Amino acid sequence: MMTETITLGKAVNHGLRRALENDPKVVIMGEDVGKLGGVFRITDGLQKDFGEDRVIDTPLAEAGIVGTAVGLAIRGYRPVCEIQFDGFVFPAYNQIVAQVAKMHYRSNGAVRLPLVIRIPYGGGIGAVEHHSESPEAYFAHTPGLKVVTCADPVDAYSMIQQSITSDDPIIFLEPKRRYWEKGTVDLDAPLADAFPLHAARVTRPGTDATILAYGPMVRVALDAATAAAEDGRDLEVIDLRTLSPVDYPVIVESVRRTGRAVVVHEAPGNLGMGAELAARITEQCFYHLEAPVLRVTGYDVPYPAARLEEEYLPDLDRVLDAVDRAFGW
Repeated sequence: MMTETITLGKAVNHGLRRALENDPKVVIMGEDVGKLGGVFRITDGLQKDFGEDRVIDTPLAEAGIVGTAVGLAIRGYRPVCEIQFDGFVFPAYNQIVAQVAKMHYRSNGAVRLPLVIRIPYGGGIGAVEHHSESPEAYFAHTPGLKVVTCADPVDAYSMIQQSITSDDPIIFLEPKRRYWEKGTVDLDAPLADAFPLHAARVTRPGTDATILAYGPMVRVALDAATAAAEDGRDLEVIDLRTLSPVDYPVIVESVRRTGRAVVVHEAPGNLGMGAELAARITEQCFYHLEAPVLRVTGYDVPYPAARLEEEYLPDLDRVLDAVDRAFGW
């Protein structure tokens, strides 16, 4: 067993490398993914080892990147597109929701698009405008797309490989402010033994309330659970991992047992993932709830300048405040 303590970013790199080794039809494409190795160096060294025909530096044209990937996928390739920053995905939005999401349905199942679109997302790195967006709800709302997001190096390594081997188009969201956080990863673990791609994981068992989070907010939720334990509250933390489809059986079982739920995400609250989760939990857990499902989210404003982002992002205190309100209802 070859285990290494590596960052989340490096885990994605290792996962991409393994996918390129295992399938000659896998190609990586995007702005600066080749010689530079990507802005965050996620594709570092891959072009050198696999060549310019498989790790392709593209023009600065997101619609062109995704449109070309659609054609490649139809011809039997498994393209992996990198969108350099979350806010840059919008020029490709038409291609994603009108072509990528609909091709399989439009062709009555005759055409599949095994296509992965990697998007570094979220705030917390002091970036400028258009570099700290949380666009997940746009894609989770779109039938035909699967949306996944990793929260730690172990999941990053396996989930990117699972996404590439999937025959469905997948939006793969990478929490950029967690790129440098480390974990121990078994680089020889068979992919068949990995945690299922579209399953939620209970990352901390508890009995008093359920905290639902994903991507960059999982660490915040775990820290909140640790702090709450000092006050005698045993919080269960669930990492959703997949935003479409959501693994509702795991969520429902937890909330029916704890009686309280708090949803945490960076994106604005209005019509965000938290709204859908709250509605579904209320529908399926109504007679078990001791309090309304509460949300801790970003504010309904454009993402602020870097000097204000700590005021915008949900933090431990805001999560604990929501927990207090759930118990005080």
